[in-house]
Amino acid sequence: MEVIRIPRVMQDTVRGELMRGRAIGLVPTMGALHEGHMHLVRMSRMENHLTAVSIFVNPTQFGPGEDLERYPRNVDEDIRKLREADVDFLLLPEEKAMYPEGFDTAVRAGSLGEKLCGRFRPGHFDGVATVVAKLLHLALPTRAYFGLKDYQQYLVIKKMVRDLNFPVEVVASPTVREEDGLAVSSRNRYLSAEARQAAPLIYRTLSEAARKLKEGAGPAEARKFMEDAFSGEPRVSSVEYAGVYHPETLEDLEEFRGKALLAAAVRLGEARLIDNVLL
Repeated sequence: MEVIRIPRVMQDTVRGELMRGRAIGLVPTMGALHEGHMHLVRMSRMENHLTAVSIFVNPTQFGPGEDLERYPRNVDEDIRKLREADVDFLLLPEEKAMYPEGFDTAVRAGSLGEKLCGRFRPGHFDGVATVVAKLLHLALPTRAYFGLKDYQQYLVIKKMVRDLNFPVEVVASPTVREEDGLAVSSRNRYLSAEARQAAPLIYRTLSEAARKLKEGAGPAEARKFMEDAFSGEPRVSSVEYAGVYHPETLEDLEEFRGKALLAAAVRLGEARLIDNVLL
């Protein structure tokens, strides 16, 4: 595996591979790699000649008071996992290489970025869209891989790629879960033992609300069920949102017609967890 720290070197390297007719898959990450990331790596290796992974904790997607400084980092362990997975390139840039002095350009995520998580993390998806746009320019991938746990992020990136004519296929992977249903996430490391015990409630609640929809309940009834389930768990410190949404626009659904996104953002102690179920 070639570890590349300079963006221009990455771009020059992959350009040469593309000229040889090789397809490149990109898995963008912020490190602290878990099974969800490694599943995306395996998908990329199956579908492309070469696989690139990026590790960059992107400061522009963190707001004031968020966890930028304490976000989990373990680069040595990440490199070991990627070598074992036969990844071809690791882009590991420093912040000043991605955002040089005087950097003053950004991609706006638009209305999709203002809903759900965007209401509670203003500017977050602008930061996501900006850094992913840069990574797509640097890795020049044929395909880029994202997990559906961050469903809103996936929609924002897919729309950006379409709107700005990036020549890349955005590939989504179903959420990877622990045995008890908890979606794997780097931020699960923030969970206390007590909070970890309660965390599977999120997926159970979303799944049960989805079952109610399929059996004839309306979105309002499903929302009420979720609200009651979360408010009845004393280890839930707050609920930012829990509802039934249109899977493409993220607008609240008033009537279920066979397609819906059930999504929630819940705080358990210091950990903010997101999850969703797509019908």
